[in-house]
Amino acid sequence: MPVITLQYDDLEELTGTDKETIIKRVPMIGADIERIEEEYIDIEFFPDRPDLYSVEGAARAMRGFLDLETGLSEYEVKPSKVSISVSEDILKIRPFLGCAVVRGVKFTSSSIKSLMDLQEDLHWGLGRNRKKVSIGVHDLSNIKPPFRYMAVDPSFEFVPLDYTEKMSMTEILEKHPKGMRFAHLVRGFDKYPIILDADDNVLSFPPIINGTLTSVTEQTTDLFIDVTGLGDAVYTALNIVVTALAERGGQIEFVKVIRPDCGELTLPDLEPKARLLTKAEVKTLLGMELSIEEIVKQLKRMRFGAEALDDDTVEVKVPAYRADILHNYDLVEDIAKGYGYENIKVSIPETYTAGKSHPISQLRSPVNEIMVGLGYYEVMPFTLTSEKINFENMRRQKTDDVTYILHPISEDQTMLRTALLPNLLEILALNQHRELPQKIFEFGEVVSNETTGQQVAAVSIHPQANFTEIYEVVDAFMREMMISYEVKESEDPAFLEGRRADVYVKGKKLGVFGEFHPEVISNFALGYAVVGLELNLNDLIG
Repeated sequence: MPVITLQYDDLEELTGTDKETIIKRVPMIGADIERIEEEYIDIEFFPDRPDLYSVEGAARAMRGFLDLETGLSEYEVKPSKVSISVSEDILKIRPFLGCAVVRGVKFTSSSIKSLMDLQEDLHWGLGRNRKKVSIGVHDLSNIKPPFRYMAVDPSFEFVPLDYTEKMSMTEILEKHPKGMRFAHLVRGFDKYPIILDADDNVLSFPPIINGTLTSVTEQTTDLFIDVTGLGDAVYTALNIVVTALAERGGQIEFVKVIRPDCGELTLPDLEPKARLLTKAEVKTLLGMELSIEEIVKQLKRMRFGAEALDDDTVEVKVPAYRADILHNYDLVEDIAKGYGYENIKVSIPETYTAGKSHPISQLRSPVNEIMVGLGYYEVMPFTLTSEKINFENMRRQKTDDVTYILHPISEDQTMLRTALLPNLLEILALNQHRELPQKIFEFGEVVSNETTGQQVAAVSIHPQANFTEIYEVVDAFMREMMISYEVKESEDPAFLEGRRADVYVKGKKLGVFGEFHPEVISNFALGYAVVGLELNLNDLIG
């Protein structure tokens, strides 16, 4: 979860309250205090609240929670003559674009740092490390609209941020630190995204790096913001950034986005979304009955718009920067925060039940203990994946036992995984900037023929990784689990021939291990030898 550094003087100015009150009350809005220093406080906010990833967003929430300013925060958005056109060829690469102008911002070194930190935290929280969302913030005084979002040849040259000489886009991906880190996001495309102004000056090479021309300094007052990505999270990220800047006194202005597929969009769209919430829903979840007036009061404390329609129903207006409100349950959770968990009366349950560990949990404990003892760190990736990751990247043939998502929200979450190893290799790919060796494992679910199974998988990456290493891990694991086994030659195409083996228990295949094929290593953009194992544990569940 992101840890946000909040300077006391900044926070006191934006909230209108004192340091002691902030320290005492901020955990109650959904945060953990990591560190308290003389000049600042480090707070870890839950990842479902990206609107709190900045001092401005945290201050806005605190003002409501402390009853200093309640209800929906409203932001005026003025018209502007700024527009940006989207080319047809970019739609197959990075199709979503959101833009806005914010004028009259007074920057200091700390507020610039806050903006940059917000940008990077949103890249992580909403953007999946820039894959889903990437944000560019530009000094508007150095560029000339209208702007263009298009795809260009990799040989296109410009001066990237923090450099003084022109580089081609290919060179940026090979030599610039940001380029090397995020090159995998554009790998496989014949052309790369670019945002240009009317004079062909480069604003951004999303999702990699900005041009040096538009750097934000303490002299900057007017900003152009672009957010590119693969889905609607682009618009949420845009709303979070512009409203944070508005909290600093900035004036938001519309930008006209001219698209070839759906005409014109006028952004940002800060209209709140309306939901209806009943007293019965609140009582069912909280276990106590609140009056309609109390429900309205607590919703306003949490910075929602709220109005009682009758004695049973409230119309709630959800701010455009709230990415976490997916269901009325989320509204009730915020009512509980506003009311105060400490104020909810404790009651004895009407029914008595005796609990015990689930068989899967009973198996998980020794498995985790063994793998940690062998030097592996546990990870918990998503169970959704894609055919490309699950099959193609692993050199495995697509099978008929796949459970697909009916309405997937993205191209990399179209099915339930049938194996754990692809997810572990993805994690290695995302952590190439970390020191080697890296050894990770997962005890998790796979789905085959709509049936859930439990498996354990582990991978190890370093220059000397080899078959003997992973064989020793398999042997130690099976010995500690007190399972007799035998190995036979494997034909799994994910592994190197002659350096792969299947594990059998009582004549039944339990799993596979070995050295990954160089093509698999290349498919996941890994630069070193990788070994791995995956074992089916269903028969071990009591």
